[in-house]
Amino acid sequence: MAPEIDGNDGGGSNRTAAHVILAALKRHGVETMFGQSIPSQLYLAAPEFGIRQISFRTEKAGPMMADGFARISNRVPVVTSISGPGAALLVAGMGEAYKASIPMVALIQDTPRPHTDRNHAQDLDHADLLRAVTKMTRRVERADRIDDYIDMAFTAAAGGRPGPVALLLPGDLFNDAAPASASAGRMATLGRFPLDRVMADPAAIARAAELIATAKNPVVVAGGGVHVSQAQEELARLQDLASLPVATTMMGKGAVDEVHPLSLGVVGYVMGRQASSYAYRAMLEHADLVFLIGNRTNQNGTDNWSIFPRGARFLHLDIDGQEVGRNYEAERLVGDARLTLQALNGALEKSDLSRRAAARGALVQEVEAGRKAFAVEVAPLVGSDAAPIRPERVMAELESRMTPESILVADASYATIWAANYVRFARAGQRFVSPRGLAGIGWGFPMALGAKLAAPEAPVWFLGGDGGFAHAWGELETARREGIKLGAIILNNQVLGYQKDAEDIGFGDHTGACHFEPVDHAAIARACGWQGIRVESANEIAPALAKAEEASGPTLIDVISDPNASAPITAFDGKL
Repeated sequence: MAPEIDGNDGGGSNRTAAHVILAALKRHGVETMFGQSIPSQLYLAAPEFGIRQISFRTEKAGPMMADGFARISNRVPVVTSISGPGAALLVAGMGEAYKASIPMVALIQDTPRPHTDRNHAQDLDHADLLRAVTKMTRRVERADRIDDYIDMAFTAAAGGRPGPVALLLPGDLFNDAAPASASAGRMATLGRFPLDRVMADPAAIARAAELIATAKNPVVVAGGGVHVSQAQEELARLQDLASLPVATTMMGKGAVDEVHPLSLGVVGYVMGRQASSYAYRAMLEHADLVFLIGNRTNQNGTDNWSIFPRGARFLHLDIDGQEVGRNYEAERLVGDARLTLQALNGALEKSDLSRRAAARGALVQEVEAGRKAFAVEVAPLVGSDAAPIRPERVMAELESRMTPESILVADASYATIWAANYVRFARAGQRFVSPRGLAGIGWGFPMALGAKLAAPEAPVWFLGGDGGFAHAWGELETARREGIKLGAIILNNQVLGYQKDAEDIGFGDHTGACHFEPVDHAAIARACGWQGIRVESANEIAPALAKAEEASGPTLIDVISDPNASAPITAFDGKL
């Protein structure tokens, strides 16, 4: 059991503010901190509290690892850094978490109090630096306020729409004597999210039930908020109760069983030809009621706000009232997705759903026809023996090995789109993770490490391109050192595919930055203690995946893939 900081300790010379911080973190369920050596006092004392340090090679990887950990565990992670450059390198990962509504608490060692505004080494205005990517940033000046600020930070991070919070801790604060009253009587545990569940207005729920029951062509588009709220069971109940076709955004992928007879897959800008949801664009365009759940209605999720008809009516459920109706005027359901859907399902059970029941047969046939058309169209690709290897073939081989517990983390850009279209999840849950808040390439690999730490018994796969993976090579050593076993699949085509294709379409040519010299990623992996496998022909994919599953440590599979393969993006249709 972790040592306590209480009145009996008396604030003796062997107990410092660092111990107070750690005791507060332990009270909130923190068992892991993501950080390098700073703040040293915290990490030196952390073993006393049973808190494990997960360090990394590149400071920017810290919040990305914490993000992946949070999405799988629904626990608020803690990431630390030194001032100045360390804090600056937190910004990208915290920006992703901020846009994706993922909580984390950042503890940043700040300028010592006596040296404020004296050009101390690595001094920076951290509050201004972090303002755009945090829900709250505070500087803690006194040891007797530590518990107040730690509790405030976890409440802000996990409450309402979750997001990152930063506490600035002066370097000299850690050595302050622990106050006699530190942590006395504190029992609150605030380290899981969502912290508070609030239900939408019952009158609005009743109106929503009536709209759903009487709609002729309704469709649900579920976003990442379903995962944050852990509302998958209630969404599945709604889907069957009201016979509703359910699509998801990229971040909502897996919010419903993707092989359910009424599931449409991922919609938005990834609905081009050879997309799994290509056949359902007409269903969206003819909808008379669109029910948005935990959905920011952003550019990619709506294909430039083009996939819904002007005359449709909208229901919008979200914990953040500012997102409701942001891009589509809507009936407002402001509240937690799970709690509100539970109430909505209760209202629908008392409603006349005969119209919805009568429509189910035709809907099931339409969905099945779309799946069959997709299977026929992509059969030559998923079964291709071509060399260089088609990504669709890699996805087919990977999908065949996915279990109900498997987790897939895809990097941004084409990797996400291949996975979204060609790997289906037959059980609902947060089992697909991708950096779609800001969509930065290179962020997926650290997220995969964090995801595996959150679910050590689950098979975890990472999928990325060679361009993005170059941003994160250093973390191969991190995985080996920290005992993180996962399989990494690198689609090695020596090109920034998405960028090249977008530039060719937009400008008729592409910049020199889009092409790379050949790199042997399998050799790099072996140099870092991984099993490294190079795959040059399609018949080598399945054996390589099997070797990764059987290995005692992490495995990287370097797949020499087709540089001319373009993912099914609507804007690219017929232009490449």
